Amino acid sequence: MDATVATLKALADPVRWKALNFLRDPGPSSCSQGDHGVCACDLEGVLGVSQPTVSHHMKQLVEVGLVRAFRRGRWVFYELDAEGFASLQVEIGRFIEPSKATKTLA
Repeated sequence: MDATVATLKALADPVRWKALNFLRDPGPSSCSQGDHGVCACDLEGVLGVSQPTVSHHMKQLVEVGLVRAFRRGRWVFYELDAEGFASLQVEIGRFIEPSKATKTLA
């Protein structure tokens, strides 16, 4: 349960939420390398924060398992971690009663 609480806290921050949305759809103006993530340099401009602040927020998202980070030379690239979101979906899904979930999805 502590991991779920930490994940929800990470999601509650508006800067991190904006970062996740950008990672989901970075658009053509980013220097991202196709399917190889988004460069941290792109996040500075999108989020409107300094590089150390970007690093702080992205570290939080990596620690809770929603984002993966990898270094290429001197640059850090980030991508969404689908497994982390799937785990969160399962955990949150426990609050839906089976009968209500069926009616909602129908």
